[in-house]
Amino acid sequence: MGCAYAQGVENHSSPHSPTHSAPHSTPRAAAFFDLDKTVIAKSSTLTFSKSFYQGGLINRRAVMRTAYAQFVFLAGGADHDQMERMREYLSALCRGWNVEQVKELVAETLHDLIDPIIYDEAASLIEEHHTAGRDVVIVSTSGAEVVEPVGALLGADRVVATRMVVGEDGCFTGEVEYYAYGPTKAEAIRELADSEGYDLARCYAYSDSATDLPMLEAVGHPHAVNPDRALRREALARAWPILDFHRPVRLKQRVPGFSVPPRPALVAAAAIGAAAATAGLVWYAAGRRRATAA
Repeated sequence: MGCAYAQGVENHSSPHSPTHSAPHSTPRAAAFFDLDKTVIAKSSTLTFSKSFYQGGLINRRAVMRTAYAQFVFLAGGADHDQMERMREYLSALCRGWNVEQVKELVAETLHDLIDPIIYDEAASLIEEHHTAGRDVVIVSTSGAEVVEPVGALLGADRVVATRMVVGEDGCFTGEVEYYAYGPTKAEAIRELADSEGYDLARCYAYSDSATDLPMLEAVGHPHAVNPDRALRREALARAWPILDFHRPVRLKQRVPGFSVPPRPALVAAAAIGAAAATAGLVWYAAGRRRATAA
């Protein structure tokens, strides 16, 4: 299974983005950001549940359950076994869903739903990295239908996201092509380092979850952001910086002249349905309830 990343979030980079024609003989660097609870204050997929309901992808009961799932997601994190079961669940659930319909639903509500929950601290860090000449890469387990437009909104240079197989009819087959989780995130980072000339010792990484330890270990400057308990323990033991992001601010408030494009333009691969990932986190919430009751 090859690395799943969208080459160049073109025309959406910061004015301070590095020139990509720089010779690879000069070591380059990048900053790798997890998305949920690191760059934005909520789950990117759960945030779209109302849109998916209005589009007929999920029912009213699922909307109510996703509200609880969002609460659970913000209160804690999923371990490896929970993430694996979630992958199986969402893969089966999204089978037969039309990819273009999912993309349209995300595009129609992206700015209203995502812009208000972007952490001011994360947006500032992204600007700082661009000013320092580093690429910014969003690396997320969420589906690319959500992650790629969010990456464009933030001015990221590249995106790594989960992808699913799309059939000739334009619908998800239910098979996962690439799962951007745990060790595979680190593998994607190393492949990008090889292709783009990044010196990983000079690179940065940011995440809230212990499941991203391989990604954090792959770079010279790892950072724990709003960490779960397991990651906080690791960060303290390894003397990694621990950052507290808690100020969601609309991009238009940060930059008065900011104007978002009507539709994000990305070089994108077919990806896992954002609605399917939403339902997967509904399953996760139920799993957390069972674990608590045990």
